Amino acid sequence: MKNFLAGLFFAMLWASASAATKIGLLSAQPFVIGTCRFFLAGILMMVYSHLVKKNPLPNAKEWKQIAIYGFLNVTVYLGCFVVALKYVSAGIGSLAVATNPLIISILSAFWLGRSVKRTEILGLALGILGVAIATYPLFQQSYANVEGLLILSASMIAYSVGTVYYSSQEWHLPLFTINAWQVLLGGFFLLPVTYFFTDWSKNVYDVNFSISVLWLAIPVSIGAVQLWLYLLKIDPVKASLWLFLNPIFGFIYAAVILNEPISTFTYIGTSFVIAGLYLAQREKLNS
Repeated sequence: MKNFLAGLFFAMLWASASAATKIGLLSAQPFVIGTCRFFLAGILMMVYSHLVKKNPLPNAKEWKQIAIYGFLNVTVYLGCFVVALKYVSAGIGSLAVATNPLIISILSAFWLGRSVKRTEILGLALGILGVAIATYPLFQQSYANVEGLLILSASMIAYSVGTVYYSSQEWHLPLFTINAWQVLLGGFFLLPVTYFFTDWSKNVYDVNFSISVLWLAIPVSIGAVQLWLYLLKIDPVKASLWLFLNPIFGFIYAAVILNEPISTFTYIGTSFVIAGLYLAQREKLNS
């Protein structure tokens, strides 16, 4: 029951990021939301890790590893993600996130020098087709455009590269410490971009902004990530099953909170993505 609840809450929290970001975008520029989120989450985790738990600081090699991981996983991935949500719906954002395991499986095959399985290629194709189907009617209703989908695609690729890089490195630090510093360093790397590419006159630091940043920083960046690391530690294969729920929760939040449309295309597209996820990981799940 403990593991079940951990997985369920992970899926619910992780899927809420898109809706929370859209709420923040009502009042502030994308990079401002991202930078505030990263610094708040990073500082809170760093204080807990080093002042409460007395964990050691990274050494020279680990600083380099964390910097690279933070740049890919926070600066590029989440930086692009929050910008993309200016142009696409929250539901599509959640659906795109669900395709990450498919991209990771392909990238890790090249990284490890093994041949790519047909089921992995077919799974990725189904995932991409599913996103395309779900997105199609949204173009006509101005809930998505090509620019947003391209930025969203870059975001997913950056996350997948970051995940493969993380898994290929040898780590001796506690997971909480790694997460704290990669989020904080990712925020630092985003600062110059935030400064030069933000129209500061368009930021309103109101309730929408506060709710968005606080939710993204604490329940998502801290809570969801720690639950995910917990699930990975217990069983990486079973942990991946909870990713199947992300697009479902994502579209529920988008419809209930943001009044975004859900159509037959949404159901069909989501089904294709879930089928792709299952197909790509079927052998692992059955082993």
